[in-house]
Amino acid sequence: MARYDAILFDVDGTLIHSRPGILNSFAYAFRQMGVDPSGIDLSRYLGPPLRWSFAQHFSSGEEVERAVDLYRARYAEKGMHECSLFPGVMEMLEALRRQGLLLATATSKPIEVVTPILEEQGLLPLFDLIGGASMDRSVDTKTEVIRQVLQDPRLAGRRILMVGDRQDDMQGARDCGLPAAGVLYGYGSREELQAWNPVFLAGDCKELTGYLLETN
Repeated sequence: MARYDAILFDVDGTLIHSRPGILNSFAYAFRQMGVDPSGIDLSRYLGPPLRWSFAQHFSSGEEVERAVDLYRARYAEKGMHECSLFPGVMEMLEALRRQGLLLATATSKPIEVVTPILEEQGLLPLFDLIGGASMDRSVDTKTEVIRQVLQDPRLAGRRILMVGDRQDDMQGARDCGLPAAGVLYGYGSREELQAWNPVFLAGDCKELTGYLLETN
């Protein structure tokens, strides 16, 4: 019997190399807001919720919402297509499904945004459940996303693991009482992930698959 019955996956930096589309969309939104993005380390916003990221630069809620809208418009038009699968992702998910594990996403992207991306990349049929943020503020942090995913009755009584590449994923798992595994090929550092004491750190999808399917 495998270690876990269900796996919750972060998407950006864990399944999909989405850096180009995200950074280009951030740069566009900042320019439209009259801020020069060249002096901003945009890579720190790979993973955290959009509103939190823009709130580091804009003081009013109205400005933050306008920046979010600008980002989403550019991302819907171009950014979502500026991405690719990390090596081994498809093979990993197929192997997990063959072993009967329930697969779900737990992403900071709104469900309406991530679903067409997963479909375009050929991953949508491999997931039993698509969990993500809401377009408004009601489900806006990784903790809230995971908490909502866990309400699905199909997860009741299962041994569940969260997999992600940033501290938001690790903290969300801890807040919801779940163990977490980190991936080192994504956008977070080893130091960032190790601070949360993950049960495993994977250098690539092959290592992660081996861990997930190793028997107790």
